[in-house]
Amino acid sequence: MSTPTPPRTGPVSTAPKRRRVPLWDNARFACIALVVLGHAVQRLTYDSDFALGLYILVYAFHMPAFALISGYFSKSDSPTRTRMARVITDIVLPYLIFEGLWTLTKWLVEGQATPNFTQPSWTLWFLLALAIFRLVLPYLALLRWPVAWTVLISVLVGYWENIDSTLSLSRTLGLLPFFTLGWWLAHHKVLERLDLLRRRRLSVRLGAVALFAVAGWAAWFFVDIWRDVNLREWLFYDASYSDLGGPWWSGAVRLALMAVALLLSAAFFALVPRGSYWWTHFGQYTMYVYLLHSFVLYPFRENGLLRHAEPTWLWLPSVIAVSVLIALALATSPVRRVFRPLVEPRPRWLFADAGLAGREGRRSDPTGSRRSTEPPRAPRDRGPGPASE
Repeated sequence: MSTPTPPRTGPVSTAPKRRRVPLWDNARFACIALVVLGHAVQRLTYDSDFALGLYILVYAFHMPAFALISGYFSKSDSPTRTRMARVITDIVLPYLIFEGLWTLTKWLVEGQATPNFTQPSWTLWFLLALAIFRLVLPYLALLRWPVAWTVLISVLVGYWENIDSTLSLSRTLGLLPFFTLGWWLAHHKVLERLDLLRRRRLSVRLGAVALFAVAGWAAWFFVDIWRDVNLREWLFYDASYSDLGGPWWSGAVRLALMAVALLLSAAFFALVPRGSYWWTHFGQYTMYVYLLHSFVLYPFRENGLLRHAEPTWLWLPSVIAVSVLIALALATSPVRRVFRPLVEPRPRWLFADAGLAGREGRRSDPTGSRRSTEPPRAPRDRGPGPASE
């Protein structure tokens, strides 16, 4: 009788496996839900002061917060071939695909469309912003005060009328300080040294709630003033000061809005749960929600259903609830399976090295953080704490 051959064993890796920090996935999903909410309530803002107040509150910080997260997970060293390929597969190709889909949609619905890939449609501007952010970060990292320089750029760009929405340049430069700040915080390990990724003091959370309460009250109480000065347009970081009818000191207004955005973003991150929940892993798929939700909302924007929706006390909470449900639905596995070729194309034929197109288990979310390859686990009951709140 032959002796059984012992099973082969390869070298066992002793390197510690990096664990995902639930805070960031929770924050990503909360941000993308706010994006859907902001776009959903937009039609209500014409006839409802409460809706306009909520709209202003959301737009005061939600995209700066998203830029902060994107910067936090970005690298400033010389990009590898793989990272350069990901800019193409994760950002450029989805932009071209969905810009083409929007051109087709406008032609079918409105009967006319002018293809122009230099003018991003609706939500697609942030893809171009992400691409530019990643391209310029290695150069910004060479500077002594990168955050200060980007703040100066953001303020000055509003004075230059020739910098507009072409290739999303005005918004990109306007939000660049938040992206750079996110990278700076990660590069200097500020959050780890202050133990802000795990610990949330009650006083900080109460302060964050109070800050949002004051900001929400100000957004509603002074809503007539905000409507007269067209504050919503200022919060887009898109138009020049002259186009907004601003005075020569409009740069100070942008500085003030950036300060408000930073304070509200800090309060937002202070309130984001630190534990794992059933919806936490959806934060890894914000690209699907971001690219697809506009097609879900487009019919409601065009048919005028929400333009004169009354009463506000019924419609506004309903729109908020539906917005969260849309964000959840678009991040689910069935939706991802159907739309993966569009949202996350992997065209091996495009690259000289087919391996640069990436593999299924090596995908990244749009903010640059590598996804977990493990299926989400249900949260355990750990007693009092974030996971059992």
